[in-house]
Amino acid sequence: MGQQPKYAIVKEKIKEWILNGEVKPGEKIYSENDLVKMFHVSRHTIRQAIGQLVNEGWLYREQGAGTFCADRSSIKEKKEQDRGNTRTIGVLFTYISEYIFPSILNGIESYLTEKGYSLVLASTDNNPEKEKQCLETFIRRGIDGLIVEPTKSGGFNPNIQYYMDLERQQIPYIMINQFYQQLNPPHLIVDDEKGTYMATEHLIKLGHSKIIGLFKTDDLQGVYRMQGFLNAFRAYHIPFFKDMVKTYSTEDLGNLVTDFKKYIQTTDDRPTGIVCYNDQLALKIIRTLRELDIKIPRDISIVGFDDSYLAVATEIKLTTVTHPKTQMGIDAAKWIVAAIEKKESIQNSIIYEPELIVRNSTCLEKNTEEKIEHAN
Repeated sequence: MGQQPKYAIVKEKIKEWILNGEVKPGEKIYSENDLVKMFHVSRHTIRQAIGQLVNEGWLYREQGAGTFCADRSSIKEKKEQDRGNTRTIGVLFTYISEYIFPSILNGIESYLTEKGYSLVLASTDNNPEKEKQCLETFIRRGIDGLIVEPTKSGGFNPNIQYYMDLERQQIPYIMINQFYQQLNPPHLIVDDEKGTYMATEHLIKLGHSKIIGLFKTDDLQGVYRMQGFLNAFRAYHIPFFKDMVKTYSTEDLGNLVTDFKKYIQTTDDRPTGIVCYNDQLALKIIRTLRELDIKIPRDISIVGFDDSYLAVATEIKLTTVTHPKTQMGIDAAKWIVAAIEKKESIQNSIIYEPELIVRNSTCLEKNTEEKIEHAN
């Protein structure tokens, strides 16, 4: 990625001052001369940065007096007056057009439309820089509330200041699927740890002990799902073994599948069960096992998570754990409307109870079957 232009560096720093409250609405910012000395750049660069911030509503100029920090809450009020009684909710997902997200969006949209709210949608592709751009756009547009799926929630998020800015402007927001622990905002999540515990326990009760887990760890969901997997091993006193957990980040999914294939081809002690981060990954693993002529569930049993449409998309129907999807969308929309309209007794957060859906991707471990047959 190329280096940022100098004016963009200056612009970002001034925005950071505003978002952190170092420069408050109505306060004068440094003079051009001060900024030139501070950033060691030309006057033209400073003017380019200031000009863009003025155009975007972060700053305003007063003839003969200087440049000041804009009160963006008053800009929001003016936008509300301009558009009448219509209120706008921002919806920020990591992905929009695939997997479980259309179902969540349907739930959000159905309730907001019924209540007369409009919706603005954006996607981060699980990229913090894109999240930042989307948040800036939402704030500039004067949204009344925000429903957001966190980006790479497994670690520190560099865009926390934008959420703090929403709080300063008294713009309510709620997080779905996970949340940034640094903020601990209202959130709607599945009990991911319990769900994967149930999935792993299911395989253990079918006689499997050589079970591996494949988990995405740059999102908090994957971290909790991995914890549930390990907790089941502890609870049932199943011995831990080398390579029992394989992790990946958003960008490394392809490498994980490649490494998994090599592992299955080369290991002398092949696993008989696999617990996957989600259904999407489970289907990729199923395809890989088919390429190796490994039968599911006869040779290896596999469990997913989310009970998505993918779970029943092939002749192998996937054993998986439920996700509320549409209901989560409806609940998020209800919460944001209640927060905007300042209704009392609003429930801060919801943790949904998972359920295990057993289909034909899991069965008794072969040795267990043989023992049963021998006993009979």
